[in-house]
Amino acid sequence: MPDDERHFLDEARAFLDEHATLRKGEADWSNGPRAHTPDAQREFFDRCRAWQATLFDNHFAAIAWPREYGGRGGTAWQSILFEQEQARYDATPGFIAATIGMVGTMLLAHGTDEQRVRYLPPLLRADETWCQLFSEPDAGSDLANVGTRAITDGDHFVVTGQKVWTSYAQYCERAILLARTDPAAPKHKGITAMIVDFASPGITVRP
Repeated sequence: MPDDERHFLDEARAFLDEHATLRKGEADWSNGPRAHTPDAQREFFDRCRAWQATLFDNHFAAIAWPREYGGRGGTAWQSILFEQEQARYDATPGFIAATIGMVGTMLLAHGTDEQRVRYLPPLLRADETWCQLFSEPDAGSDLANVGTRAITDGDHFVVTGQKVWTSYAQYCERAILLARTDPAAPKHKGITAMIVDFASPGITVRP
């Protein structure tokens, strides 16, 4: 292993030793909520959010992301090394990591500079948590069947539809939404990804 990777691995292990405990078995909290109750789910969410903030504050939240957006400016290989080490410990950002992987990479690739500066740092620290509004009652993995509509109204979209299987939506501040903006286009086209603020009027969340 090259010296720079060895140095990074030593730093990662020292961080994990200080802030987490080694896994002891299947009962550890990082496997998910202790029970399928609202209180247990909320506890798990809060612990995931706290761990994500700890990762961010110690520059391990997005190792290969640019520094200007809250990342470490490291390499993909360093990210892999850290994930392998973190798996040995009873700590996880849970669904927050999956959403960062989906929303964050989308904004990095296609967002404006203004959007990246506004959304990425609080996303990475879990100061603002996001969910994914993709699946629908009639559109699961085959997102070509998305029926949620978004119609322009001035400089806004008016969205009509329903989403399902949206984990932890009841705790989130924002979401990434897939909606059909061109119903005349072929099924696999005419779909737009957009940012939704859960404080917007007309949104109902049923846990």
